Amino acid sequence: MNKTSKVKKLEKRQKRLQKKLSKKYELNKIQTEGGEYRYRKTNNIKKLEFLVLKMRRRLKNIRHNYVHQIIASLVKAKPEYVVMENLNTCGMLKNKRLSKSIQEQLFHEFKRQMGYKCALNDIKFILADTFYPSSKTCSICGALKNKLSLSERTFICDKCGCKIDRDLNASINLKNYGKSIA
Repeated sequence: MNKTSKVKKLEKRQKRLQKKLSKKYELNKIQTEGGEYRYRKTNNIKKLEFLVLKMRRRLKNIRHNYVHQIIASLVKAKPEYVVMENLNTCGMLKNKRLSKSIQEQLFHEFKRQMGYKCALNDIKFILADTFYPSSKTCSICGALKNKLSLSERTFICDKCGCKIDRDLNASINLKNYGKSIA
């Protein structure tokens, strides 16, 4: 969603417009008698502000449309139940490298829409606990691995020696969690 060429091009254009707007503001800065600065809003500044707002709205609409399409395709498959992990997004936003990408994914909006669309289509919506160890549990033997860093993309079980992709392992564990509840 956020990595398509169209979105990247729009983000680049938005950045340029914001830089241009900032320069216009700096050129129209006036110092008052009290020593503080005021900014004079010219017609060109108003036009640029309008273009920046238009660009933000367009990007927002693209992201919301993507969320709607993904959820519609998932619900259209008519599963018996949908299991979703309740992620600690506030904690995830503290990571400086990932925070922008996480904000653009609209996790809360995705969860909210999935909940109500599942309810409309009589699909059971199960929300796994925030601290449910879906990535740290072996999907075959059920052994728990206490130390698992984010950089480890392959889950290797200490007890049974199972090698599996970390995300696939988590999805299998969430499926089993849903079966136990449903």
